Amino acid sequence: MTPGPARRLIPAYLVTGGRTRPAGPALDRLAVLVRTDAPVPDDAGSQARRLCALLEPGALTVVECAAHLDLPVSATVFLATDLAATGLLLTRPPIPSAGEIDRSLVERLLVGLRSLP
Repeated sequence: MTPGPARRLIPAYLVTGGRTRPAGPALDRLAVLVRTDAPVPDDAGSQARRLCALLEPGALTVVECAAHLDLPVSATVFLATDLAATGLLLTRPPIPSAGEIDRSLVERLLVGLRSLP
């Protein structure tokens, strides 16, 4: 019998504290998380410490954090929302995708650039 994937030691529902809604406004799964300089309190849970350590080098999206922590995205949203409420994380909404470029504007720009000496 081949061993299957390792079972998570802490069930994902424990990260949420049994709640069904985050403490603050729910984050989009593509929201960007950034670690602040605030020290992590001693009573912070292990998952909170792991998320703060993960964000030390720089910003990541909620989905990326969930993948690194091996947690469901919904549980990571709860965790990030709680940490943002305590001032340990800053959150930024996802960057909207670029709109359609107006072709006539680009053509006029090229005509103007070509007419420069």
